[in-house]
Amino acid sequence: MPGDMLSQEEINALLGGSSDDDEPESLLTPEEIDALGEIGNISMGTAATTLFALLNHRVMITTPKVTILSADELEQSITDDMVATSVDYTVGLSGTNLLILQKRDVRVITDLMMGGSGDDSGDELNELHLSAISEAMNQMIGSSSTSLSQVFNKMIDISPPNAVQLEAASDTLKNLIGDEKTIVKIAFRMQILENIIDSELMQILPISFAKSLVDNLFNGMMGDEPTAPPPPPPPPPTPAAAPPPEPMPETVMPGEAGIDPISAQAQPMMNQPMMNQPMMDPMTGQQAGQPMMDPMMQQMMMQQMMQQQQMMGQMQGGGGQGDYEMPNVQAQMPQFQTFHTNIMPPSAENIGILMDVSLEVSVELGRTKKKIREILEFGEGSIVELDKLVGEPIDILVNGKFIASGEVVVIDENFGIRVTNIIKPENRI
Repeated sequence: MPGDMLSQEEINALLGGSSDDDEPESLLTPEEIDALGEIGNISMGTAATTLFALLNHRVMITTPKVTILSADELEQSITDDMVATSVDYTVGLSGTNLLILQKRDVRVITDLMMGGSGDDSGDELNELHLSAISEAMNQMIGSSSTSLSQVFNKMIDISPPNAVQLEAASDTLKNLIGDEKTIVKIAFRMQILENIIDSELMQILPISFAKSLVDNLFNGMMGDEPTAPPPPPPPPPTPAAAPPPEPMPETVMPGEAGIDPISAQAQPMMNQPMMNQPMMDPMTGQQAGQPMMDPMMQQMMMQQMMQQQQMMGQMQGGGGQGDYEMPNVQAQMPQFQTFHTNIMPPSAENIGILMDVSLEVSVELGRTKKKIREILEFGEGSIVELDKLVGEPIDILVNGKFIASGEVVVIDENFGIRVTNIIKPENRI
């Protein structure tokens, strides 16, 4: 019906929101912004450590702040006192990373790299400054790429950086960022302690490259998720219980036929275990469950037990027990192999080699002890009294060992010492 048709104005109003100026890919979700901040923390944390090694001063690069800008807004924020260093990723990532510093920071970093104290000369930047900051950024981004490669689970490599001055902002930025209309700026606070630098370091990323970094981070995190542990192996089969040992038949020894009933009744009582006592192994003579003891100790215990049984049988009047003869046990000393060591006399050639070894010979005039207060009062003309008397022999030391004593002499304007006594070798120890 004609009343249900849209007018041309309404159609234009509906189509007006889908102009080419709004790009959906230029918008970042809060999760993506947080991910970019985390990537910046990882990158600059490693870069600060690398810069510390170059400058020999502690460096802190913290507090990343992610901002989405248009290319025009970025050009308006650039001033002539800034230096940009562009780094292209060649392996693993595809994009350009732009780092922007103040000219003063470049001069200070260059002075520190040259071994200076970090003073700002205020001079115009030259090729030396640009080469120095390019090398510093090369080391920083190279180390951060190594950290990102571990997070992204892929190899990442960069091209040599290029440092330029942003005096012609529009032309320089267009050459660096290309035709990108939306830019991501990550601002860091860079501090070189001892109040040398407290400034801002800006990292500029095209929106497409920023999104690829976020995608690589999420993919790397998914790749790091632990897999389900394998099922535990089935338990080993339980071995069948061993049948109980059959009782040993009692053997009647010769001469035991005349055992009286009292002895016969007492003998089983001795063989029965006591209540609440651990069972004894009849073969080893030790408690069940205890570790095995030395065979010689087992033999001695068996002899003692058999002697006790024989004595009990004699006390009970059983004549047959007294006729039991102890087994003849022969103990022999172990035979060890004899080793013959042939001691060779020292060779004259080896002694000759030792004769060429140099030793340090020193002479000690004497010693004394002083308090710290007295040592601090030392000055020109101070006299220190030693424990040696005038005319007393002084000590001759070889490698710090006292071996002889002697007296001081003068030889052609040099001091010397005449040996008067050699310490015996047994007294040197």
